[in-house]
Amino acid sequence: MESAKNGGRRNATGSAPTFYRDVLPILQERCQICHRAGGIAPARFERYEQTRPFAGVIAAATQNKSMPPWFADARIGHFSNDPSLSAGQIAALAAWASAGAPAGDAHDAPPPPRWAESWSIPQPDLILKMPKGVALPASGDVEYTYEIVATGFKEDRWVKAVEVLPSLRANVHHAVVYVRPPESKWMRHEPVGLPFTASTLSDPEDRGGAHWTDSDVLLVYAPGSSPDDWPDGMAKFIPAGSDLVFQMHYTTNGHAGSDQTSVGLIFEKHVPAQRVLTLQLTNDHFVIPPRAPDYRVEARGTLPNDATLLSFFPHMHLRGKRFVYNIIHRDKNSGGQQDQEIEPLLDVHYHFHWQMSYRLAGPRLLKAGTELQAVAWFDNSWDNPHNPDPEAAVRWGEQTYDEMMVGFFDVAVDASLDKQGYFIRH
Repeated sequence: MESAKNGGRRNATGSAPTFYRDVLPILQERCQICHRAGGIAPARFERYEQTRPFAGVIAAATQNKSMPPWFADARIGHFSNDPSLSAGQIAALAAWASAGAPAGDAHDAPPPPRWAESWSIPQPDLILKMPKGVALPASGDVEYTYEIVATGFKEDRWVKAVEVLPSLRANVHHAVVYVRPPESKWMRHEPVGLPFTASTLSDPEDRGGAHWTDSDVLLVYAPGSSPDDWPDGMAKFIPAGSDLVFQMHYTTNGHAGSDQTSVGLIFEKHVPAQRVLTLQLTNDHFVIPPRAPDYRVEARGTLPNDATLLSFFPHMHLRGKRFVYNIIHRDKNSGGQQDQEIEPLLDVHYHFHWQMSYRLAGPRLLKAGTELQAVAWFDNSWDNPHNPDPEAAVRWGEQTYDEMMVGFFDVAVDASLDKQGYFIRH
C-alpha cells in the first residue's frame, strides 16, 4: 500500500488513485483531526460514502491551499504542526476527483486512527469541567464570563499535554484557562463553580482583577487553535491546591444555549527539566482610523533571562490582517551609531476564524536581553468583508467589533522558575 507521504501517485499499472489505497491515508494524516465524528468540521471524511460527494471540493481546496488551513509565510521559519500537503498529495487528490472518485478495494484501507472521544490529544488523564453551564442568549453582547474550577490536587502536577473543549463551540470566541495557585489573592472573594462577570463583582479589587492578572496561563483556545503537547522534558506546572480560572469570551449567533467547557490534562510522570511559560507582547493603546486599510500596531519587549522559544499564538479580531514576530538585533557601527537588523520569526496572513498556534520545528535558545517585536496590521476598510463598521474608529476592547493586539508566545525555562521569578532581571 502506498503511504500518504509518497502522495499516492499512480501505481505501476498506471491506474488512477483510489479512495482506500491513496486518498484515505492522506485524509487520516492531514484532515481527520477536524473532519471526523466529534471533530470541529461539519463534514466527515472517515468513510468513502461520506467523502465521495466532496471529491471536487477537496481537490479545489487543496489545490488553492485553503485546506488544510495554514496561514504562515512558508519562506519564514519551519513549524512542526504545519499540516500543508505535499505536491504529490495534492496531485493525488486532484487525480482521484478527476477520475470520478473511485473507491477501489476496501482491503487496501489503512487501519483507522484511534481518536479519544471528542479530544484531539490522547485520552486525558483527568478532565475538569465547569461545574455549572453558562446560559447564553440568542443575541446581543455577552460580557467576559469567568468560572473557577477547583482541581483538588493534593500534590504538584506537571502537565505535558492540555486541550480546551467547549460544549458549544459555535459560541466560543476564545477561552483562556489560568492557574490560580493557593496563595494567590486573585478574585479570592468569588464563588467556586459558578459563572460570574466583572460587572457582578462587588469587591473593587476583584472587579479590576477580572481584566488583568499575572497568573500563569495553562492554555489559550480559539477556533482553529491546537492543543498543547510539549516535547519530552518540558511541561506546564500546576501547584497543589490550585484552582483553574476559565475566562470565556462568548458570542451570540441567533440561538440561545448553554456552554460547559472542559479542559483535558495529560500529566508528566516525572519532574521535567524545563517549565513552559506563556508570555505575551501586547499593545492596548491604539486607535485605528476609519477606513484605514493597513494600520500598523507594534509591541516590543526584552527577555529578562535566558529562555527556549517554542511557539507563537497571535490574537486579533475581525479587522486583523497580518501578524509578525521578529527579533531585533542591535549593534554599534564604526561611527558609534546603532544599527538595527530585524530577523523575522513568523509572518501570518491572519484569519479570524482560524486562530492557530505555530510551533517551531526546532526550539530556539534566546539569551537574556533578546529584544522581541510583534507587529500587527489591521484592515478597517470597506474591502474587508468581516469589518463590522468601516466608518468607526476602533480601540482595544473585549467584543469582536472592538480590536485586540496580543502576541502570545511560549518559552521553556528552568523547572525551578515561575513567571514572577523569570521576570527578575539580574
